[in-house]
Amino acid sequence: MDTLIALVNRIRRVCTVLGDHGGDAALPTLWESLPSVAVVGGQSSGKSSVLESIVGRDFLPRGSGIVTRRPLVLQLHKIEEGLQEYAEFLQLPKKRFTDFSMVRKEIEDETDRMTGKSKQISPVPIHLSIYSPNVVNLTLIDLPGLTKVAVEGQPESIVQDIESMVHSYVDKPNCLILAITPANQDIATSDAIKVSRQVDPAGERTFGVLTKLDLMDKGTNALDVLEGRSYRLRNPWVGVVNRSQADINEKVDMIAARQKEREFFATSPDYAHLASKMGSEYLARLLSKHLESVIKARIPGIASSINRSIDELEAELAHLGRPVAIDAGAQLYTILELCRAFDRVFKEHLDGGRPGGDRIYVVFDYQLPAALRKLPLDRHLSLQNVRKVISEADGYQPHLIAPEHGYRRLLESSLDYFKGPAQASVDAVHFILKELVRKSIAETQELKRFPTLQVEITAAANEALERFREDSKKTTLRLVEMESSYITVDFFRKLPQEVDKGGNPAPSSADRYAEGHFHRIGSNVLSYVGMVSETLRNTIPKAVVHCQVSEAKRSLLDHFYTQLGKKEGRQLAHLLDEDSVLTERRQQCAKRLELYRSGRDEIDAVCWSG
Repeated sequence: MDTLIALVNRIRRVCTVLGDHGGDAALPTLWESLPSVAVVGGQSSGKSSVLESIVGRDFLPRGSGIVTRRPLVLQLHKIEEGLQEYAEFLQLPKKRFTDFSMVRKEIEDETDRMTGKSKQISPVPIHLSIYSPNVVNLTLIDLPGLTKVAVEGQPESIVQDIESMVHSYVDKPNCLILAITPANQDIATSDAIKVSRQVDPAGERTFGVLTKLDLMDKGTNALDVLEGRSYRLRNPWVGVVNRSQADINEKVDMIAARQKEREFFATSPDYAHLASKMGSEYLARLLSKHLESVIKARIPGIASSINRSIDELEAELAHLGRPVAIDAGAQLYTILELCRAFDRVFKEHLDGGRPGGDRIYVVFDYQLPAALRKLPLDRHLSLQNVRKVISEADGYQPHLIAPEHGYRRLLESSLDYFKGPAQASVDAVHFILKELVRKSIAETQELKRFPTLQVEITAAANEALERFREDSKKTTLRLVEMESSYITVDFFRKLPQEVDKGGNPAPSSADRYAEGHFHRIGSNVLSYVGMVSETLRNTIPKAVVHCQVSEAKRSLLDHFYTQLGKKEGRQLAHLLDEDSVLTERRQQCAKRLELYRSGRDEIDAVCWSG
């Protein structure tokens, strides 16, 4: 079981190195799932003396006011008899302290490094490991003493700040509470018991410690508390006798102080019957044994939580992507890969793998035919307008047989109306393609990290689409102009002609200028225009797809690729400027993933060795 406590100690040290101190809702935390023993008490309750008695060394800072201003994670390691005891700090991994007065100074200096010389507090823990034959394997977390008022030099919020820090530890179900209370104080007013009652009302994970039993008024004792009558806990109360101030001033050895404590309980008429379960040595053994059992019960759950968090962090890091390379060649490769990823998404929209491309078909199947049907050909080929055009085309000399010039003017002016639907189809497809570019940029997960590159790709794609639109517009207008340039004569040759009663073509006469004659001309032109309309209904989509859609699929970013090849390293790096929030998040996830993998390795090593 000693191995299990050492396991948790190693994991907790890794947590501190990698910035996991608990209380971070944005990232999974391993710190809060580790079983621990938090030392809680009011100022001057004897917390420091209890810890020094458990360790057997005088090593903690002393003074008035708030002395403990950062959590102290105290890891005790039992070594063989005869070996020299020493201490190590996590922030000084290669330095061994054998002079424990220097341990006290380093605690003070390390506290000041984080909080300054002020009386502020900090949640970042100090890690101290002590290796000694006079300790049991145990980890304790010494927290700032609870206080009721702020004194000079302390912020007004200090009372609440300390309570919040204490609760950040003791609220966790994995935390055992070592509640320190002076025996010469009413248990009902104990700061430590008040906190314990709030978070552990059943007293299942609280160990009550009564200090200063030797300072009680003569004729009084603390048996009601120690025997569980005043305030019952699931775990036994333990009484301790710390060094007096005179002992501290005279630098009485801690080992001698332990002997003096044993003698006090053994010879006390009030406590002799409890002597075997009193004192700092018994308290240390009790805590160590209980912590071992808690760790053993929680290890499977901790391992499961670690594996689950590793999966979540690996998935998020995969989503965030790899860090940006520094080398210009690698940066260019990254940019090209990102462009290809965008291009794949864009083509999926066009080819039906993603929604959006079907809107182009709607342009051809609905919008274009509807626009062709709405052309004002009936008004243009009205009787009045046909007569006007034919007459103007004849000039001063009326036509002899058929109004050739009039027909051509009517046909050309009618076909000119098709330019509008042709250009509208080009524009409609252009705007759909621009919208698909925007959607594809947003849906390309790899690009989300690089807002500058998103803007550049969008601009390059839209510039290319603009070129494709101009080419498509020219092509579709040529289709319309081609229909005007050459009239299909066979169409008119096949039209039914006017005949006389003998079946021969009717001769020219004044009736040729009658209303029926102009009506037939208008009807013939309308029939021809209808035939052209069917042709353009099929050819305009072909031209638009060829000039815009196919070109977009084939060469949307070709010009951008050419420009990329001319850019210098600094310009490439600018394109890969990443959102600072994502960069910070990736770093946080990578550090936390390293922590969880270390924790998993530690647990696996213990399981295999066990």
